[in-house]
Amino acid sequence: MTTALLEVKNLEKKFAAKSVWFQKKQYVHAVNGVSLALDEKETIGIVGESGCGKSTTGRCILRLIEPTSGEVLFQGKDITTLSKREMNEIRKDIQMVFQDPMASMNPKLKVREILSEPLIAHKIPRLEHEQLLSETMRLVGLSEEHLSRFPHELSGGQRQRIGIARAIILRPKIVVLDEPVSALDVSVQSQILNLLQDLQDELGLSYLFISHDLGVVEHIAHTVGVMYLGEMVEIASKEQLFEQPLHPYTKALLSAIPKTDPDEVKERIILKGELPSPSNPPTGCKFHPRCIFAMDICKTAKPDLRQVEGRQVACHLV
Repeated sequence: MTTALLEVKNLEKKFAAKSVWFQKKQYVHAVNGVSLALDEKETIGIVGESGCGKSTTGRCILRLIEPTSGEVLFQGKDITTLSKREMNEIRKDIQMVFQDPMASMNPKLKVREILSEPLIAHKIPRLEHEQLLSETMRLVGLSEEHLSRFPHELSGGQRQRIGIARAIILRPKIVVLDEPVSALDVSVQSQILNLLQDLQDELGLSYLFISHDLGVVEHIAHTVGVMYLGEMVEIASKEQLFEQPLHPYTKALLSAIPKTDPDEVKERIILKGELPSPSNPPTGCKFHPRCIFAMDICKTAKPDLRQVEGRQVACHLV
């Protein structure tokens, strides 16, 4: 049995909620017991509503935010136990692309300096810099002329290509992509998604792709994990999830995807109420107050994520 390239086990992240001195300290469970496995050259999409813990999960895996508990195994080694120096070595193999490239780049630096930063930080020999810069610009579909420009002189799509170039210049094994196309025009989105697939084929990359857009995830992911209030409620292959979703929340998300065929008949599932507060989540199944299929057991017993029909689902109905 082959070991997954990245394995996340029972990952948790709690944030202390603001409270006054006479109240008991409250915690927000942003990520609660998330487990997943990412293989080589695989793309796992993580989807869910805003505030469900998708981005926090990605940042905890990279230890940009320290997880409260759980394990993150990279090639069998738990990176949550590593020192800062040891973790810096691992960062060469696990990189991140952020949602807003403008906010994640120093506006005072030219593209050449932005892309050279990781090379200098990881002590890549100076003699290799020019070749890596030239080759990486080619890989992301930009010319070497762009190296002399500042971020504000580039379009949104070009800036995101630079963000991707910065992530892949060290030739990592895994790239975590946090809403990488949500700020771009639809026509540019497809270009970036195609670029990511080309890079995966050419460099053998594995992706953890975080998005609220199911249409985008369907285009790029092999496996999809659906999150609700910090927990995974369904993990399935893309084909299984989009053709036959099992969890009521997954069904509701899929019903909200706009129709491309005007003759297609599609029943829209409208969720009841608002997303509950993560600082005071419902008892039992967290989704039960909004679920049209909720039973009495859903209000008291939390369903475990278990194997059902070749996928994992956390629901008493299945």
